[in-house]
Amino acid sequence: MFKDYQIGIIGLGYVGLPLSIAFAEKYTVIGYDINTERVSELNNQFDKTKEIEAVQFETNIPIKFTTDLKDLSDCNIYIVTVPTPIDKDKLPDLSFLVNASKAVGSILKKGDIVIYESTVYPGCTEEECAPVLELSSRLKFNQEFYVGYSPERINPGDKTRTIQSIIKVTSGSTSEIARVIDDLYKSIITAGTYLAPSIKVAEASKAIENAQRDVNISFMNELALIFDKLDIDIDEVLEAAKTKWNFLPFKPGLVGGHCIGVDPHYLAYKAMQVGYTPKVILSGREVNDQMGVWMAEKIIAYLAKQFNGDIKGKKVLILGFAFKENCADTRNTKVIDVYNTLIQAGLYVSVYDPWVNKDQAQKEFGITLLDSKEGDYDYVFKAVNHAVFN
Repeated sequence: MFKDYQIGIIGLGYVGLPLSIAFAEKYTVIGYDINTERVSELNNQFDKTKEIEAVQFETNIPIKFTTDLKDLSDCNIYIVTVPTPIDKDKLPDLSFLVNASKAVGSILKKGDIVIYESTVYPGCTEEECAPVLELSSRLKFNQEFYVGYSPERINPGDKTRTIQSIIKVTSGSTSEIARVIDDLYKSIITAGTYLAPSIKVAEASKAIENAQRDVNISFMNELALIFDKLDIDIDEVLEAAKTKWNFLPFKPGLVGGHCIGVDPHYLAYKAMQVGYTPKVILSGREVNDQMGVWMAEKIIAYLAKQFNGDIKGKKVLILGFAFKENCADTRNTKVIDVYNTLIQAGLYVSVYDPWVNKDQAQKEFGITLLDSKEGDYDYVFKAVNHAVFN
């Protein structure tokens, strides 16, 4: 018998929607988002991110999706899954998190628990979010309401590693609340949970998961830059190197998305706040950020050689616009860097990606995606390794 939890999910994107579906199997769930179009689509059992199929809506206990905050007033567990991007100066943008905290605080009641899943720097939940909740609710933190942190581990496009099959890190603002939160997630996570000793530890664990991948990929990208100048095929080098049992098989490529391309900046920001300038993390980011331009320059150089320097108006097709393969997610996609650099060189550039929502690409990037990849092109660049392109 499960406890009488009513769960409100704040933010219905790549994290919030699958989480809502998972919790709805055992609890009353209300999903809230300020995006009226998104909520309308979800109430019609349509997910444009392509993470949740219509049948998944039908086979679970019905979830109410709403833009009316008052619909969440009877909830006693609130889970915040809003974006935590970076601004133009690559500093943490906590505006979504702060606004969500204000909203939750306005309906918070004594005994309620607010759990954050959005990626942040160590200390953010207790230092930034809890005070906003306190001010908005006029309740005392850790006396009348409590908070927790359980970092999301959603992998967009991955249909095998679902929420239930990935170990969940949990934490709470008191030892008692931490156990309550851990038990809550245990009830839906078949892979089990890991109860961290503090919220800061849980926050830090998420930050380093993605920073580690970023640094490893940046090393591969730097090798690609070096071996290109030495006229050595990086793929051939990696094939030879991975015959050693402890070689890590990372590959060079474009690094975008909601985590790897963003989260290291959160960790770097906090490090600099306490007087340490991270060298490895920031150098890795610098290398990865230049790869889109470098790839475009390689295309330009190839075309210049083929056409004796006369490349203006030559046609290039880019296959893929999502930040990674087999998903519709365009957040922080580095394909835009390839596209812009080619356009600036005077090339005629088309983009085809059957995964990505065309209206979204037009609205956010000003790019009209093709309906088909058919046509005559002087160069075809596979930017994203979607299975449909193989």
